[in-house]
Amino acid sequence: MSTPGPGGQGLQLTPFRGLRYVAERVGSLAAVTSPPYDVVVRPDGLRELETADPYNIVRLILPQADTPADRHRQAAETLRRWQADGVLAPDPEPALYVYEQRDAQTLQRGLIGALRLSPREEGVVLPHEEVMPHVVEDRAALMRATAANLEPLLLAYRGNGDVSGAAHVIERTVREKPLLSTTTEDGFDHHLWRLTDPADLVEIAADLRRHRALIADGHHRWATYLRLREEQREPGPWDFGLVLLVDTTRYPLRVRAIHRLLRRLPPVDALAGAGRAFRVRAVDGPLPHALDALAEATAAPGAGNAFLLAGDGRFHLLDRPDERLLAHTVPEERPEAWRTLDATVLHSVLLEHLWNVPDAPEHISYIHDAAAVVEQAERLGGTAVLMHPVCEDIVHELARQGIVMPHKSTSFGPKPATGLVLRSLTLG
Repeated sequence: MSTPGPGGQGLQLTPFRGLRYVAERVGSLAAVTSPPYDVVVRPDGLRELETADPYNIVRLILPQADTPADRHRQAAETLRRWQADGVLAPDPEPALYVYEQRDAQTLQRGLIGALRLSPREEGVVLPHEEVMPHVVEDRAALMRATAANLEPLLLAYRGNGDVSGAAHVIERTVREKPLLSTTTEDGFDHHLWRLTDPADLVEIAADLRRHRALIADGHHRWATYLRLREEQREPGPWDFGLVLLVDTTRYPLRVRAIHRLLRRLPPVDALAGAGRAFRVRAVDGPLPHALDALAEATAAPGAGNAFLLAGDGRFHLLDRPDERLLAHTVPEERPEAWRTLDATVLHSVLLEHLWNVPDAPEHISYIHDAAAVVEQAERLGGTAVLMHPVCEDIVHELARQGIVMPHKSTSFGPKPATGLVLRSLTLG
């Protein structure tokens, strides 16, 4: 997205003093990193991160205690203790950071910095999903307690397609020795470089002010940034939020689905209800084969919406929804691109109309990994609803119109590793 908002300022990415792990104080940089907080959903995954290293970042982003207030207080105390003990230390001067992620199939490069939080009406940063208020409240309480941005949002913008401006600085910088390097267990290599040269910073700033960005990952954290900024009476560090900016013209992101775990809905009841409005067919496993069947169903001409249900050791494909029911249950005032989204149909038709499942944490969990959602459904006796990814062009189209999709409609990636660089709001 290369058109700035009506205010004409575009993206304003500011250097900050990164708070980083001291390599000599931890087992390894890989052992202290974590996926973003909302990707760590399984208890066994949380325990694995906690035991990987006593200083794993998950102890800050997902602290464990009996009450929310205790969790947030514990995270703040942990952060202060790690800084006092020299586990985390600030860089000597403000900087932007070039960040690279690479595996056998993917290369992503971008800039980590403190982004000025422009007013909503300027349209410089465009959301594409709704948020859940209870999640925003929890993240806001955690940020207030720690006075820190613990993990960057992922923002996507579309550059000019040539090696100029920010792209020129990035491509030149990655030829130098990185500030840090590590490889996480998912096979991704991570490299970080620090940018402090005034000429580089000026070149980047001049380029970015011509662009606006789409929130690719981190809608709840973005809403939290805006809430906390509005609480402040004077200008200050809360006017900025930690982000990773990626030029998707040069480094396209992957778009994946986020699946639903219906914790209290048995598969037999889910199938009975869905059969009132969808064609229901059993499909063969294992899971990759069943997901292929889902992809084929969504790709067929005029196929409409399709979902894959699991939880009882079998897979069932839902497709060919009843057009009359769609017209009756899906809100009419929204654009056609929104009305036909799988997430829209899932929430309006299946969850609200046929299954009567409230969109509350005790009823629905949002899980990125297909195998994890199936495993949890089978263990709990609930239903896994597996989704097909949304086309990225639809996301951009709706965002430009100011139309937000149902929450947890997309998963853009690769997501930045949490723990490589933090932003303390108490530092210069």
